[in-house]
Amino acid sequence: MASLRVQNLHLPAIGSTKSTRRRLNYCRAAINFPSNLSPKGAAAFQNLLPVIKLDELAQNQQYTVITEITKRKPLGSPKESCLLVAKLQTIAEAVADRVEMHDIIGRQRNNWNHLFLHSINSFAISASLMTGISASLPSHLLALKLSSMLLLSAAGGMMLIVNKIQPSQLAEEQRNATRLWKQLGRDIDQMLSKKSNLTKQDVNLAMDKVLALDKAYPLPLLPGMLEKFPEHVEPTCWWPKKQIKQNPTLVNQDKCEGNGWSQELEEAMTGLKNVLKMKDESYYVELGKLVLGINKGLAVSGPAIAGLAAIATGFVDAPIGGSWAPVASIVGGALVAVLNTFEHGAQLGMIFEIFRNCPGLYQKIQEEIDHNLSEPEVELRENGEVFATRVALQLGRSVSELKDFAVFASPKCKVEDMKEFASKLF
Repeated sequence: MASLRVQNLHLPAIGSTKSTRRRLNYCRAAINFPSNLSPKGAAAFQNLLPVIKLDELAQNQQYTVITEITKRKPLGSPKESCLLVAKLQTIAEAVADRVEMHDIIGRQRNNWNHLFLHSINSFAISASLMTGISASLPSHLLALKLSSMLLLSAAGGMMLIVNKIQPSQLAEEQRNATRLWKQLGRDIDQMLSKKSNLTKQDVNLAMDKVLALDKAYPLPLLPGMLEKFPEHVEPTCWWPKKQIKQNPTLVNQDKCEGNGWSQELEEAMTGLKNVLKMKDESYYVELGKLVLGINKGLAVSGPAIAGLAAIATGFVDAPIGGSWAPVASIVGGALVAVLNTFEHGAQLGMIFEIFRNCPGLYQKIQEEIDHNLSEPEVELRENGEVFATRVALQLGRSVSELKDFAVFASPKCKVEDMKEFASKLF
């Protein structure tokens, strides 16, 4: 008797994907013939060589057949693929250059903050000391008065410039830009590692991200610098806006299963988005408005007090000056140093920039959630488990904790019902 030699091979169900039905048509089994078989019998067995149609095995998950699966053909021609790789490498080089530029400029502007801070304080304190010494040295009164006036005037003028550009905020902008440019560089390197799967959309997306970062964190100081005292506090946006379908709603439960997504995960993401928008984002925007108001008050009062102190110094030992002129000059100089230290030593500009970046991150997460939930085909979304892990890490939470936000998925939910913030990092 002839024996049928079969090898175990695990294959997906025929009905699982269309590509499987296109690639797998037939499988041929191998037959071992006995050695004592006559030539006529062997020829008969050759004609009876079984051909197994895979369509007949569609209901089984394990097949005992030998087959060959063709490899996935690369998208586009080799010339087009090389062109896409070359474009992406050009973008990667520009990104690496941006990283170095923002890092260097960030350190330079951080040095500005320290140098201006100590210089202005030295000018103001020295002017106060000269005014106090002039009372005990009448022979050098004129020289001390002029020196004190000059120092206070210089301190006031420098404060006007420093308060306009806010070096601590400039440094924080460049630090954020350096971190985001490095992140973009890593994303591009990851795309370059999968050259066979590159598409024009990948190159266009990388280019859009570069332009969005350039707009969010400009390199020039004047002109082109970001407004340091805006009329309205808005979160920073450093990413290209994604297309979101109108009125995104949860799909039916029988359609949302697959690709790591489930009805429970969709509800958790919807609730998380509501908490981020109604509680976390609004909280940091309000803090930003508060810091901006304090910083604006100090930016106006510091130079004004320095100017008044310089004018009061000119009336020292004058008939109309009396005793108030020395007091105003000395106290004014000391107050200038205190206000300048509070504004730039505490780096209020940097704090304001942090309070703009935090809600910017929350807006980005909300947009990514909307982008995924608005897509009815779960296979076209980002993998649900990967997406949930990334969002949880960005918020300093575990994936299991995200399920607690499902109770806030209802649009009728109010901010009073939200007892804690979505983010634990900031």
